[in-house]
Amino acid sequence: MAMTIHVDIVSAEQEIYSGLVDAVFATAAMGEIGIYPRHTPLLTSLKPGEVRVLVKGKEEQFYVSGGLLEVQPHIVTILADTAMRADDVDEAAAMEAKAAAERTLAEKDTKIDYAEAQAQLAEAMAQLRSIQRMKKGKKH
Repeated sequence: MAMTIHVDIVSAEQEIYSGLVDAVFATAAMGEIGIYPRHTPLLTSLKPGEVRVLVKGKEEQFYVSGGLLEVQPHIVTILADTAMRADDVDEAAAMEAKAAAERTLAEKDTKIDYAEAQAQLAEAMAQLRSIQRMKKGKKH
């Protein structure tokens, strides 16, 4: 029997995923991280982007807006402000958010919060990357 690890992906609103998986992949603060059963305990922040879980050889994709990832001996917990299945990410809304953030950053003469605009742009780009990766996976 293959070794597995339990994963819980939760947002402020709801539990998105809970179950046994072969591996978890996410974009941590310092880069891409892969977690397999018996991983060393870990606590790290997550960047906006994809979380992928490998279940019996099939990959399931989720989008998180950032948050925390905790690894314990037999469980991985991902706590995110916003989390959704990659299938549920609205591509048109993400593209509009990206365009709006780019317009805001381009308007040099207005009083704006550049950090907030850059964060919105990063989140929209992460959503679009998730959608693109999901589309590539469906073609194969």
